Amino acid sequence: MDTRSKNSHKAGITAVILLLSVCSFMMLRGYSEMSSWLESVESEESAYMDALYGISTELSEGNYILYNEYARETDPGEVLEEFGQRDFDLIRKYLDYTMFASDESGEGETDALLDDASKEVQDRLAAQDTDYYAFRVQYTFSADGLLSGVSVDGTALSPESAYNLETQYIRDAEIVEDTEGISTIATPDQVTIVYGMSEENLNAYARTSGQVYENGMYDLASSGAYRDTLEVLSLLVIAAALLLPASRKLDISGMKVFQAPFEIPALVLFLWLASSDLYYFPVRVVYSTLKGTLFPGIGSGGMELPQMIINFLMWAMVFGVLFWAFTSFRGMIRMKGAYWRERTLTARLIRRIRNRGDEDVGTMKKKAGGLFRRLKAFLSRQYDMLLHLDFRDKTNRTILRVVLINFVILLIVCMFWYYGTFALIIYSILLFVFLRKYTRDLQERYKLLLKSTNQLAEGHLDVPIEGDIGLFNPIQEELKKIQKGFKKAVDEEVKNERMKTELVTNVSHDLRTPLTAIITYTDLLKNEKDEEKRREYIEVLEKKSLRLKVLIEDLFEISKAASKSVTMHFMKVDIVDLLKQVGLESDGKIKSANLEFRWNLPNQKVIMWLDSQKTYRIFENLIVNITKYAMPHTRVYIEMTEKENSVCISMKNVSATELNFNVDEITDRFVRGDSSRNTEGSGLGLAIAKSFVELQHGTLKISTEADLFKADIILPKMDIPPEEEQVEQEKQG
Repeated sequence: MDTRSKNSHKAGITAVILLLSVCSFMMLRGYSEMSSWLESVESEESAYMDALYGISTELSEGNYILYNEYARETDPGEVLEEFGQRDFDLIRKYLDYTMFASDESGEGETDALLDDASKEVQDRLAAQDTDYYAFRVQYTFSADGLLSGVSVDGTALSPESAYNLETQYIRDAEIVEDTEGISTIATPDQVTIVYGMSEENLNAYARTSGQVYENGMYDLASSGAYRDTLEVLSLLVIAAALLLPASRKLDISGMKVFQAPFEIPALVLFLWLASSDLYYFPVRVVYSTLKGTLFPGIGSGGMELPQMIINFLMWAMVFGVLFWAFTSFRGMIRMKGAYWRERTLTARLIRRIRNRGDEDVGTMKKKAGGLFRRLKAFLSRQYDMLLHLDFRDKTNRTILRVVLINFVILLIVCMFWYYGTFALIIYSILLFVFLRKYTRDLQERYKLLLKSTNQLAEGHLDVPIEGDIGLFNPIQEELKKIQKGFKKAVDEEVKNERMKTELVTNVSHDLRTPLTAIITYTDLLKNEKDEEKRREYIEVLEKKSLRLKVLIEDLFEISKAASKSVTMHFMKVDIVDLLKQVGLESDGKIKSANLEFRWNLPNQKVIMWLDSQKTYRIFENLIVNITKYAMPHTRVYIEMTEKENSVCISMKNVSATELNFNVDEITDRFVRGDSSRNTEGSGLGLAIAKSFVELQHGTLKISTEADLFKADIILPKMDIPPEEEQVEQEKQG
């Protein structure tokens, strides 16, 4: 049963889609006939006439404006107040105009009264047989200030059109003369005012005014090519909506979309027919398509693909709405009386009113209870808002809300007239209860705040600061930041203390080892008679003393670097050549370590302001570190990359031992990668390198991945450093 219903719906939907597509295509086929019809009715004269009829009142008002510009008998402020900012200001941009003095017989003199127009324009306007103007109108005023005549001519007008315009202009001029307030302004007296518009300006103004578009659209709507086609296809769609359900295979009226209450499709059709914007919307689209203005820049009157798609979809929607509405109405035939009982909102409303009883009373109580709950929830939100004011933000809106609520309450109190005193007493009691509760809640939240501060003062940095403290939430957030900062400082201090302890231990160990050897071999040397052994002991003593010297020098070096007391000597250094030099001088250690170095350096020089000695020490320490800890018979990659504002040097090698140290602490003093301290070294190499890099405003970053050890140096390209700049200035001085 369900499968059969679905198949029926599919067949019906397919038939409806086909119907709407055919109707839409038939409308598109009629566009060529509509275009031909428009070309036959839209002559230049009809287009111009629409615009010229529209400027009748503006020209009548312009007579008073131009006369007062010449005569100055009326204060300009009064003229501006009566006629200012009118459409005449726009129209006069497209007009030639002038004014001549006239005698009592209406004969015009040769001298123009307005200086705005050139002599050539004045002569053209005065000559009635000219072929220059497509439109020309002449207003003649008698000695008593009344309009004695209007004359219209022009190359764009037929005698009949000129006569019709004269009639319209006389009627509108009389209306302007009778306008209230015009009596306070000087009226034209014994003058003739002439306006002229060339064909180019008339065409431009007609396009600007928009009258051509509107009238052409209305003409298209009333044409047989458009209206007859639309009416026939609409009747076809309505007939299909009423007749398709007669076939069980094509019946889709049982779909939910076609079971809308009667009032909804009726309202849609009413709005469509009653609203001019909705009714003429398809006409606007068709007219814009035929004129090539639907998509400016695409086509010029022809049917391009985007325009065709838009028009097809529009007509499919129009006919679809029509089909939906009348298919919904068809339920009247099938359901008869039941349709009005089950498919109308009015019947449902009447039925609900008639059946109002205990159930509705309960419903009303439930609604009243719901209203009370909503009111209570609203008041709770306002109260919570007062408890959570954030004084860091502007509180004007909150204060205004409180004032408005108080105003509403007092306004209600004032409505009680003589009983207002009792209402004020009740309001005062409620206000007291409210303020007492509000104050107690603030006190409770203040206690929570004090508890958090006390925990912080007692050093409980790991106890979380939690709880809603309302107004004091911003302070709580700041306390959390302080707690976090204190904890970070304490952790840093603990780390420093641990590092100091390890420093003392490591220094003691590293200094004691060669010192013990020196003492031991010194004692042996005292009692040894064999010269061969004495030379052997002396070599050991020399080696250990040199080792001790290196340790002490490194210790002094890192101490000076940590205290920022190192004197830097900046100069121009070719960092590429410097790195190559370190590599060449370390070649013996590299070969002894059985390592293969792969260099990827720029071919050109890279000149930077650096301390060459300190930079050499940085590279030397890193390469020596690699020769000590890299796995033999592996490759080491050293790469230099020049960027716009910096130079990056990357050194990568495979470690011989497991990299289980903390990369954040490996550059600290006396921290070594091999915790067993089997290799020689002070544990200061990376620390010294890092200090020298930072003294030159760069960064040294150590990172590991499995057994890969990587050191990245970033040195900025500096201008001449301040101290060197001072030296240069002293030299120049």
